[in-house]
Amino acid sequence: MSAAPPADRCYRHPDRRSWVLCQRCGRTVCGECQQQAPVGVRCPECVRELRTEQQTMQRATRRAAGAPRTAVGRRARQWLAQPAPVTIAIFAVTALVGVLQILPGELASAFAYFLPYSLFEPWRFVTYALVHAGVLHFAFNMLVLWMVGPPIEQRIGRLPFLAAYVVSVAGAAVAVAWFTPLSAVVGASGGIYALFGMLIGMQRMVGRVQPSLLIIVGINLAITFLFGGISWPAHVGGLAIGLAIGFGIGLADKRMRRARTSTSSWIVIVGVAALLAALFAARVATLL
Repeated sequence: MSAAPPADRCYRHPDRRSWVLCQRCGRTVCGECQQQAPVGVRCPECVRELRTEQQTMQRATRRAAGAPRTAVGRRARQWLAQPAPVTIAIFAVTALVGVLQILPGELASAFAYFLPYSLFEPWRFVTYALVHAGVLHFAFNMLVLWMVGPPIEQRIGRLPFLAAYVVSVAGAAVAVAWFTPLSAVVGASGGIYALFGMLIGMQRMVGRVQPSLLIIVGINLAITFLFGGISWPAHVGGLAIGLAIGFGIGLADKRMRRARTSTSSWIVIVGVAALLAALFAARVATLL
């Protein structure tokens, strides 16, 4: 067992003489070992111990405040703190499925909406919006989603926005069931036109609709009817559903005298979803 160094020697370097003491533990430290403190100096061990104590206290404070304990939870919170996380998530999932379409397989046919199949595979009412007929089809839909989605999401909230998008996509499929029941449909266009309609409805209820928005929607509607291979029921149906949701949310906010309330958004979205479910049931009854 080695003897302790003399009091005038550094506890880490016994061959070095010093008269400076650690402000925390009182041990002698040489110039190389001295760590500057708010008052006096500290030895390296005390510096490490204090850093560990501070990190432990910070973690305890974050946990007490409800902060996530894991790295995954922290990253999830950072993602949710973005201005439009749901829009980004829809974009990312659709892009991932678009990449998977390049691989060998029948992903498009497995996800596409086709009424006879959808009666037994109900996920097709939503998954058809994740597959596209080509690169241009995908690029246009995602460009509009990126431009129109964030302001709507910030206006009505994350979960209401996700619900409105899903209801709109499924509602566009219901419109296809009514007007072209034997056609197969792919693409997010129904949901995209619904976003156009929501934006128009909400802008109209709070003021004046941007003329540029009306021009863009008008041009795209003209393209829908001028070119073949485009499902006009999905486009027109999605636009009508979006208008209903947008005007409904704006009107409910005015009646409730509260701006940006999620309650009014949920009331309108659930009401539209119930109406679409009734319309689909009625259509299936006429076909059976």
